Amino acid sequence: MKANIHPDYHEINIIMTDGTEFKTMSCMGKAGDTLRLDIDPKSHPAWTGVQRVMDTGGQVAKFNKRFASIGTRKG
Repeated sequence: MKANIHPDYHEINIIMTDGTEFKTMSCMGKAGDTLRLDIDPKSHPAWTGVQRVMDTGGQVAKFNKRFASIGTRKG
């Protein structure tokens, strides 16, 4: 193996959407950094079966405004 080409593998903290925390090994950031999840298996619809819309930055409102006229007929 070539020397000094691999990223540093260290321990980081993960915070789930419900506030639970755990430690894991990763190449992300530096040792002791914290990764706060927006979506995880406890909140994602693929695992929970519950659908909810997360409007980050008004994207859903922007979409609805842009495409509101589709489906309405003009006389």
